[in-house]
Amino acid sequence: MQYKHIESAVFLRRPNRFIAEVLLRGKTETVHVKNTGRCRELLLPGTTVYLSAAENPDRKTKYDLVAVEKQRNGDTLCINMDSQIANDVAQEWLRTGALFGENAHIRREVFHGRSRFDFYIEQGERKIFLEVKGCTLEQDGVALFPDAPTQRGVKHITELTACLQDGYEAYILFVLQMKGVHVFRPHDAMHPQFGDALRKARQAGVHILAMDCAVAPDSIRIDAPVAVRL
Repeated sequence: MQYKHIESAVFLRRPNRFIAEVLLRGKTETVHVKNTGRCRELLLPGTTVYLSAAENPDRKTKYDLVAVEKQRNGDTLCINMDSQIANDVAQEWLRTGALFGENAHIRREVFHGRSRFDFYIEQGERKIFLEVKGCTLEQDGVALFPDAPTQRGVKHITELTACLQDGYEAYILFVLQMKGVHVFRPHDAMHPQFGDALRKARQAGVHILAMDCAVAPDSIRIDAPVAVRL
């Protein structure tokens, strides 16, 4: 996935979860934050962030904040924090045939009963539902999800697990929007219910995958598998 018209800026403050103030070309600019999570470990005053110019010239905010540099033990990690991009990145990866083969039929936003899932895949006789979760939280090389309590996330896992009883396969794909991590874990300290639901799902037969991403200020693509420890 490629962004157009990327510019670097310096993060100043975040008045609310939807907007941030940055220093861009020597002037303070209010920008849209494409992630409503807390992101407190990422959005620190003085941090370098990357902005994508909005395509709508009439929009109140002219830029979206899509990526950030994080300093870790003398290294700089570029982390994509665009929560809307994870499904697009996943679709791009799935269409390469990396998970289900090149001939798999892939659809997005498909209902089953009252539930809507990110992807529905058919490969021969296989019928598969897949949910995607974008992850931006990293601590000492460990990727953690969620970064805030998410009852919606617990509901998604429960509904996905129920699909197994109807003969479907079920997958949860955590898209780690960074490199430099060696393991993925549920963030039990933040939301133990989510971790419990994830563990129950795996015991029931849901496949749980984590993939890191090659991230640049203007691009992101799924790269390599990361160990999942529940």
